[in-house]
Amino acid sequence: MSITEYALSSIPKEPVNWESQLGHVPVDPILIYLTVDGVVTPIRVLESDSIASVKMRIQTCKGFVVKNQKLVYSGRELARNDTLIKDYGVTDGNVLHLVLRLSDLLFIVVKTISGKEFRFHIDGHRNVGYLKQRIKNKGEEGLVDFDDQDIFCNNEKLDDQRLFHELCKNDGNVIHLIIKKSAKIRTTPVCKDLKLLVEAGEFKQAEEQSIEVPKIPAGVSFWLEPVIVNPKMDLFPYLWDLINTTYEGLKRGNSPIRSLEGTGGTYLMQDSTGHQYVSVFKPMDEEPMAVNNPRGLPCSSNNEGLKRGTKVGEGALREVAAYILDHPRNGSRLMTGEAIGFAGVPPTVIVQCLHKEFHHPNGFACSLKHVKIGSLQKFMTNDGNCEDIGPRAFPVEEVHKITVLDIRLANTDRHAGNILIRKEADGQIKLIPIDHGYCLPAKFEDCTFDWLYWPQARQPYSPDAIEYINSLDAEKDIELLKYYGWDMPIEYARTLRISTMLLKKGVQRGLTPFDIGSIMCRENLNKESVIEETIRQAQDSLLPGMDESAFLKTISEIMDSRLEKLANH
Repeated sequence: MSITEYALSSIPKEPVNWESQLGHVPVDPILIYLTVDGVVTPIRVLESDSIASVKMRIQTCKGFVVKNQKLVYSGRELARNDTLIKDYGVTDGNVLHLVLRLSDLLFIVVKTISGKEFRFHIDGHRNVGYLKQRIKNKGEEGLVDFDDQDIFCNNEKLDDQRLFHELCKNDGNVIHLIIKKSAKIRTTPVCKDLKLLVEAGEFKQAEEQSIEVPKIPAGVSFWLEPVIVNPKMDLFPYLWDLINTTYEGLKRGNSPIRSLEGTGGTYLMQDSTGHQYVSVFKPMDEEPMAVNNPRGLPCSSNNEGLKRGTKVGEGALREVAAYILDHPRNGSRLMTGEAIGFAGVPPTVIVQCLHKEFHHPNGFACSLKHVKIGSLQKFMTNDGNCEDIGPRAFPVEEVHKITVLDIRLANTDRHAGNILIRKEADGQIKLIPIDHGYCLPAKFEDCTFDWLYWPQARQPYSPDAIEYINSLDAEKDIELLKYYGWDMPIEYARTLRISTMLLKKGVQRGLTPFDIGSIMCRENLNKESVIEETIRQAQDSLLPGMDESAFLKTISEIMDSRLEKLANH
């Protein structure tokens, strides 16, 4: 049965009627099928509709917030809002997957005086009265029964009208529920599980990269340890602190909490008290399009990721690579030992982790085959992300540090939602870039920078930023990644060489982040970017037998010519 036939067999009979909501449709619409959380809904759109207008129609129909939507079709995210839906190849009868990034959801732990614990994901704009109703609904399901209760946070009694976004700034508060009658608890064992992504053609973890498989002690229900590929490599003390603090939280029984944001499996790891998050774990086999993706996305048919030029199962490597290559201002992290680099990428390390709360669709057991490999990143306390406020409030230097990172790594997934905001004690705003699983692609086709349209991007780089950019060395970076265990394929290494070359040549000519970023990003889906044209021109001019160094020299010469014209324009 085809995917369209499957969709047709499991959807409501009547499609959503856009004409009744938006007025007369002047052209015959096409019928597509939208899946979200396993529910398939037929909707009518026009081939001439942009991605933004389709999202707006979904909002009109379903009540979803536009900024929190991601549409995926045929293994590719429909990321360019101003591009026509037909330009992505969407036609009559196709199935689109809708993934919601619910940025306003808070995780709330409710504890009773008897020590019982319940967990909720609640919209930050909801109030305490809503939480009480949720608790009553659990009572109707047989999980807990009670007649009356008061809710306290940090010894303060909360009235029913108190909003949670005013209360839970860091997503880590524990709300204490006091029950005046003894609760009746009924527990039901939860069984989920996994099939590791260690199959032919996927991430070759143990054999080719010499990763030591952990020896899990008998009787344990969890495991966590770093993946050490290079025996000569020592982890920095702050990375050991990150691992040990996460381990202590698991040891105390504080389970990983799966985030409702993003398109893959992302788990918030708690400390030993259970009062705050300390790290974020992203398993390779739960990435978008991977075999155990928990968001309902189909498996990749050709092992390509959501972004062109990336592969499923390599996101964790890229997360760590972004951290390693985010050098401190005064040199390599190997030389300085500093935890935070120029752009502020949080400390990140590859680990092996075992826990029943990860996505295990085939059942869980405490065995080696259920150990997951992925990236572990420090959880950064924050006051939201850049979607929450307008970009004019951001300091120029904070925006510029992220532009340097994104241009250098040819990031294909930089949007306002994956830049965190933190307000310092002195009132200054710090920007924290996260989610780098789609950087360093094999091609530049999907490069996307939201900051390109921010006013700070049109300001010139400061002397300090230019000094930092001039200190970058792609060859040393490739060797550094190899030292840490990732011997980059030539196509990824080529991207790093070309993007670093462009960044350095651009600042030498006084170009702004906007100027350089515009060279890397396409104006629309079907028109090559300037950097793509440059690469194609270099490929066309190559003679048989010319090596990589000759190819890069040709690119450098073509790039010089194009940049001179741009600088003199």
